[in-house]
Amino acid sequence: MVLLALMQAKAAVLDVSANCDAIDDAARRAASAGGQLLLTPELFPVGYAPCRLRTDLDPSTLPAIRQVMAEIARQHRIGLVYSLPAVTADGQWRITATLLDGNGTELLSYAKVHLFGPDERSVFKAADAAPAVVDFHGVRTSLAICYDIEFPETARAAALRGAGLLLVPTALGPGFDAVPQVLIRARALENHMAVAYANHAGAEDGIEFPGGSVIAAADGSLLAAAGSGAELLFAEVGVAGPDDADAVSYLRDHRPGTYRGWEG
Repeated sequence: MVLLALMQAKAAVLDVSANCDAIDDAARRAASAGGQLLLTPELFPVGYAPCRLRTDLDPSTLPAIRQVMAEIARQHRIGLVYSLPAVTADGQWRITATLLDGNGTELLSYAKVHLFGPDERSVFKAADAAPAVVDFHGVRTSLAICYDIEFPETARAAALRGAGLLLVPTALGPGFDAVPQVLIRARALENHMAVAYANHAGAEDGIEFPGGSVIAAADGSLLAAAGSGAELLFAEVGVAGPDDADAVSYLRDHRPGTYRGWEG
């Protein structure tokens, strides 16, 4: 089992120092409570403002921010998931998420496959790679980002690779309450894995983020849910036992070869 902490908070757009301080404080509090892993929202160290990031963020500063994230993990001896822009060798911008262990060592990285809205699509390039899976304290763990989780293929790809825990930094705006309230729980149930979904809370660059972060268990039940303000959620997540696995047969009974013939 892993004691997961989920940070929901308001970022200050392009105030990297303030945002990193907020992550550091959440990591300190999570570790003090026995947390082994802290999940933070999408693009939190720089704030969620795609167009402003492209015009005002110097990409040469990104490695230093990643070093700060690694130092936070090392200092508090806690695993950490953070999300930042990344620039490829050919100059393409991507939205990424990274999982660190308690030594600050990178265990897993992921680039967003499904970009949401005209701002993201004008700034970033969609990735193509499926979610990978690593072992974190005995729990097979994977990453997705925001809009990715609204496509069942993303979570299913992680589950088929053995994931028991899917960590999802997000920046979900108003009017999409069904995502945390319905879809996250459905993704957890249909793939028999825990899903954690960490959102911003408060106004950033004209968007009023509603919070509503959730942690869903492998049976679709809610382990923890946030309101509209800053919160630090906790939940124990782990590998389901054999009896639980027998009770949910979606992975065992799915027929991918058949479905390919349905595509028209």
